Amino acid sequence: MYNAHDEAQLINDCQRQVAAAQQQLYESYARKMMGVCMRYVNDYETARDLLHDGFIKVFTHVTSFQGEGSFEGWLRRVFVTTALEYLRKNDVLRESYDIATNYNLQTEEETVIERISADELRAIIGTLPPGFRTVFNLYAVEGYSHKEIGKMLGITESTSRSQFARAKNILKQKIVAHYG
Repeated sequence: MYNAHDEAQLINDCQRQVAAAQQQLYESYARKMMGVCMRYVNDYETARDLLHDGFIKVFTHVTSFQGEGSFEGWLRRVFVTTALEYLRKNDVLRESYDIATNYNLQTEEETVIERISADELRAIIGTLPPGFRTVFNLYAVEGYSHKEIGKMLGITESTSRSQFARAKNILKQKIVAHYG
């Protein structure tokens, strides 16, 4: 019904709650948004629930999209927010804030990184404790600043920086252990 050049019409029809447009929007973006959800919860069933919840929010609040920035960026923000709400509600983020272990890693040759595929790297990131994974994804993947992450998660900017540094160290340790 819609093609890539009809995004504005698709959005307009979704704002008017046209079911066919909503279905098309879901079919067009579900796979990408499922990837966003999986980065935060790393559990398929929970990610599917978040995908469902996110699309409900999208269809409920699509009228708030005013065409500023890309629509996909707006969608991504809805799904990131949905995932963060889930993590806060389930107090999952608190688990990793109390980890004070300092990981001292030796510098390895950069060829280790060259041997890892994107899927393998995503899988390793998925093994991070939820708080570390969340901060890592928000900063390294989504591009939020530590100040923004602090506000989103209700933590200090320095805690965000610390969580990110620890996440990187854990990732290095796991990569070296598996591929080194």
